[in-house]
Amino acid sequence: MSRKSRAKPPSPFRCFNSSPEIIRLAVMMYVKYPLSLRNVEDLLFERGIDIAHETVRYWWNRFGPMFAGDIRRQRVSRMRGFRQWKWHLDEMVVKVNGKRRYLWRAVDHEGEILESYVTVERDKKAALRFMRKALKRHGKAERIVTDGLRSYSAAMQEMGNAGRQEVGRHLNNRVENSHLPFRRRERAMQRFRQMKSLQKFASVHANVHNHFNTERHLIDRTTYKQRRSAALAEWRQLMG
Repeated sequence: MSRKSRAKPPSPFRCFNSSPEIIRLAVMMYVKYPLSLRNVEDLLFERGIDIAHETVRYWWNRFGPMFAGDIRRQRVSRMRGFRQWKWHLDEMVVKVNGKRRYLWRAVDHEGEILESYVTVERDKKAALRFMRKALKRHGKAERIVTDGLRSYSAAMQEMGNAGRQEVGRHLNNRVENSHLPFRRRERAMQRFRQMKSLQKFASVHANVHNHFNTERHLIDRTTYKQRRSAALAEWRQLMG
């Protein structure tokens, strides 16, 4: 094996004066919590960290997708090949520069957000693009739960997955509830101005939400504290 192939990849933080710990903290605070850029600036200043809100914007734009990709790769490797995987699909309306756009989301039976995809229309073509992207990245699901939107049925028939679809009025509550954290972040950000920025933030937010989703309402406090500490420890090692 050559010396070049054994060399470690360069650190993504190598060109920055701030430490990786501060960058990870700023990105986590902005993406995880419903805070504005200036809120994050003020909270960091209370901890003795003096940075501008535009620096927070630059950091999350640069490192947010990298952190999210690292989390997603670990998740995909753990779940690929899982036999009893059930997905819940739904779409939500998001205003982009005053225009209606559609954010499609796939959530599994554990409440993990698998995929987020933004489209202009809510038709069969858009549903096909979304579902093919999710299946390519995560593999096949045993069952796919949707609402009564005909675009899902048409897309699944074309893909040959019509037998895997389940449609019911209350069967999709899991994905409906998963929209709530994103809605809170949307209000804090005062909506979006470009589809590109919406797609980017939705993908990053989904993976960060998955990472820190400890299902607090289902476990006792001791277990919750253990999971919270483990999630924070893993976050501090991202891109290390």
